[in-house]
Amino acid sequence: MRIGIGYDSHRFAPGRRLVLGGVEVPHALGLAGHSDADAVAHAVTDAVLGAVALGDIGAHFPPSDERWRDADSLELLRQAVALAQAAGYAIGNVDVTVVCEAPRLGPHVPAMRERLAAALGIGAGAVSVKAKSNEGMGWIGQGEGLAALAVALVQPLGGEARQAEG
Repeated sequence: MRIGIGYDSHRFAPGRRLVLGGVEVPHALGLAGHSDADAVAHAVTDAVLGAVALGDIGAHFPPSDERWRDADSLELLRQAVALAQAAGYAIGNVDVTVVCEAPRLGPHVPAMRERLAAALGIGAGAVSVKAKSNEGMGWIGQGEGLAALAVALVQPLGGEARQAEG
């Protein structure tokens, strides 16, 4: 088995939807970014790619490529899962922490778990999403944006893990 960690952060921006874990969350501001700026999906994508040593989201879906403008980040996650499977791994479980002052995410967590699980190809019982405050400290605490951290466990597809190269 292997473990990967992912992190993403975005500033809040007017005139954009707030999408987290594939769920549109009602809020006065969205997140600035090239794609739909779903920081939760981006952190999970990086965790999956990291677990199988395939780089990061920017290497596979660079913001300089117009194909990814306003892209659905769950689709990017699905592509990362396909890369992990091609490398011989299946997703075991994922744990995510979102750090923000607002909006309140608790009511949206069940839907986020379902949407992420579907993109990962696992049951919602293997996806954890938690929301935490930054207690007013720093740029997150001042309401300038939010951050997401994720850990993904991957396991070999049928049999022993392939040996890492290089």
